[in-house]
Amino acid sequence: MPKSLIFHFVDNEIALSMQKIDRSKLYGYKEVEVVDENEQKCELATLAEDGRTVVGKGGTAMAYLSVDGDWCERTNIKPVDLEGDEITPVKSSFSSAIELREKATIDQYLNHNIRLMYRMELNIESEEDGASENDAYEKLLQELKSGTIYSFPYSYRGGLEADVGFLLTNHNEELFFVVGDPTDVEMVGLQQTAPSTVEEETAEDSAAGLMDFDMI
Repeated sequence: MPKSLIFHFVDNEIALSMQKIDRSKLYGYKEVEVVDENEQKCELATLAEDGRTVVGKGGTAMAYLSVDGDWCERTNIKPVDLEGDEITPVKSSFSSAIELREKATIDQYLNHNIRLMYRMELNIESEEDGASENDAYEKLLQELKSGTIYSFPYSYRGGLEADVGFLLTNHNEELFFVVGDPTDVEMVGLQQTAPSTVEEETAEDSAAGLMDFDMI
């Protein structure tokens, strides 16, 4: 069952189920399998630095070590910024309702690199809240149809930083949720053409370019 995000809008909570849209669903995909001479599927392995030891799938892992090379548990590690101040992690967006307050302009939306896209549908879990939730959903849909784009912080599992989420509709009036990162593009100046220099042609180069009529 697809996950649902809960949005707080017009004093109501709206649960929207997420259906991820990726390139494989739009264009299809193909897989390449490598087999040996016995038609058995091959698995990727890692060759150790000694040039002899082969480490199979699942034989490697990531670990955290201190500056002295001691093993560190992840729970004991605290993230800090460049100044050494501790960073407060953000919570998962699925842990509580997302407030729809901040609106984004089209230019603000286009200044983000979109890397995730979901098609959203109303998910009514109980008939008691169905009527009010459906009314709130219709009001939200009508506002988005008018060109409104809602922006909010989004984090799937929680972590150090939140991504930027946008809620909007397309020209078919379908509801979409996209996740992106701000672009970092700066205008330096107009491109200047470097001055061209013509090298003096030597006598040897000139002779090399002449045709040898003895070859005809």
